[in-house]
Amino acid sequence: MRIVSVVGTRPQLINAAALSPVLRARHEEILVDTGQHYDDELAGVFYRELDLAPPDHELRVGGGTHAEQTASMLAGLEPILVDRQPDVVLVYGDTNSTLAGALAAAKLGQPIAHVEAGLRSFDRRMPEEINRVIADHLSRWLFAPTPTAVDNLRAEGIVAGVLLVGDLMQDLAARVGREVADPLALVAASDGLGLGAGISLRRGGYLFATVHRAENREPGNLRAWAGLLDRVASPERPVILAIHPGTRAAMAREGVALGPDVRVVDPQGYRTSLTLQLHAAAVLTDSGGVQREAAWLRVPCLVLRATTEWVEAVAGSDGRMVVVGLDAVAAAEALARLAPPDRAAALALERATAFDLRPAGTAEAVVAALERAS
Repeated sequence: MRIVSVVGTRPQLINAAALSPVLRARHEEILVDTGQHYDDELAGVFYRELDLAPPDHELRVGGGTHAEQTASMLAGLEPILVDRQPDVVLVYGDTNSTLAGALAAAKLGQPIAHVEAGLRSFDRRMPEEINRVIADHLSRWLFAPTPTAVDNLRAEGIVAGVLLVGDLMQDLAARVGREVADPLALVAASDGLGLGAGISLRRGGYLFATVHRAENREPGNLRAWAGLLDRVASPERPVILAIHPGTRAAMAREGVALGPDVRVVDPQGYRTSLTLQLHAAAVLTDSGGVQREAAWLRVPCLVLRATTEWVEAVAGSDGRMVVVGLDAVAAAEALARLAPPDRAAALALERATAFDLRPAGTAEAVVAALERAS
């Protein structure tokens, strides 16, 4: 088979790093990077770190509004798909790159496979929700990561082509998990953050946060989550905030500042991000990918959104994952319960020592399903 895979963001590169080697062992894959995450610190480092083959085509669309990004991607993708005539156009997740890949293929009558199909937050104000729904209704193969995703598709009348395959990101996390559990991994990660001379992160002695969703760049929400992080940070337990360039720009535009105990760092590479999560007292995030990683790492996680599409991660966390939205009081209470300062170091050590994540076998299941239908 000839498969065109469309990527453009960090989570999509993580998924591709898990699936691409299995695809390329038996079939021809053509990788198209839209450039939705367009600078080296957001995406370029992932190619090198994850041993992902360089893209065959780079669209380099960069930033812009949702309409501008999607239009540029459509214009760039169409001639590639016309020229390559793939048997399958494979898209991942819920981004503008997902939407553009699905629309371009559908307009040309080319069959679409959607990885992470069926996820729903049931909040149509989220651009990701619109992208998911459209991609699912255009796809021939719908690779669902969770039983709830299968149920969501059935509720929308989509049954044909749906297959429960698990999560590609679990396959990759399992592959590198033992590396990040090593205490020396935290030393290396801490040294690489540039926190200042003599400052080193201690296991369980910090909180790790990421914020990047579009809704959390709105002025009111910016101030709300900044206040939340300031409230839970302290000199004894700082917050390490790995911040998306778009979020940083929105903060500067609105004049939103963070207190001295919130240490802002650039987006981190894949292994460093996993390391900082595993050894933290807790994770605070609005990222779906980080939610899942925190669940596999068994680290307490506060979800900085009103809803989440990863309901199994919450339900299966034994109370370690809590949807707190932007409620600072709820966040402080959850941290006091899940990561009390006097026990956080011992709990982090216990997690790292016991870490044993098994792969889901998702890449093999996806490729096998495509082969059966070819």
